[in-house]
Amino acid sequence: MLCKIAIRSFCNWYPIILPEIQRLMYICPEYRKMIYHYKDAPIFYQITGEGPVVVLLHGFLESSSMWQGLIPTLETSKKVILIDLPGHGQSGNFSEVHAMELMASVVFSLLKHLKIDRIELIGHSMGGYVGLAFLEAYGGMVDKFTLLNSTTLPDSEVQKQNRDRAARLISENKKSFINNIMNVLFIPTAQQSYRNEIAKLKDEAQSFSEKGIIAATLGMKQRPDRTAVLKQFNNEKVIICGDVDPVVPLTSSKAIAAATQARLEVLKGGHMSWVENLEELVNLCT
Repeated sequence: MLCKIAIRSFCNWYPIILPEIQRLMYICPEYRKMIYHYKDAPIFYQITGEGPVVVLLHGFLESSSMWQGLIPTLETSKKVILIDLPGHGQSGNFSEVHAMELMASVVFSLLKHLKIDRIELIGHSMGGYVGLAFLEAYGGMVDKFTLLNSTTLPDSEVQKQNRDRAARLISENKKSFINNIMNVLFIPTAQQSYRNEIAKLKDEAQSFSEKGIIAATLGMKQRPDRTAVLKQFNNEKVIICGDVDPVVPLTSSKAIAAATQARLEVLKGGHMSWVENLEELVNLCT
């Protein structure tokens, strides 16, 4: 009798408490995180929503958590896959150099494991470099490609030298390197407006291993020019940039958009549009 009463009570209350359970599941996304092993290294990822698949690739010193502001909207109409790229977030390392091609192969291997063969791809900064490498190798899977605060161009010789210096600095003083680079990513006015967000980014990046940060730094240094790759991609392609981006100048984004026949969307702000222009970015990505 008590068992029947308990079951009846649960059935009455379940429709009421279900929305709250779902809300808590979203607030605590770790409940929906999973792990995939690639070359014995753990690759953490998260899946939410139903519909056409969109894969989100974060930037350097970021993790899949950067996309949380977009998820409530995206998951209403799409199946969203968020991945911690090697050496970032909760994913492990498997090489001294995490080349963009190698990271792209991780993404492909995961998608193959999940039996997914059609995707939309959005990459922020370094995630854009990885996305372009994916586009070059597995472009037949991609229905739409979005380059966010990123470029198709390789590092200049000066930038390559800076990557080498960065690798040395990371080994000597990781905390100082992270503090410096996070400040560079935001223009001075944004540094004041988003100081809490910047502090959180710095704290998270401090949890990444020196090995993983250096591997990504050297991988970015090696990337080739993939302007032709984007030009040859015949499906929908979008470049989203900040008008005062200190990393990817607006003039460069305009030139790449013209050369590749990609749609250009210019937002007011710098390199971190997902922080500075979240509402506009959500509208552009849905």
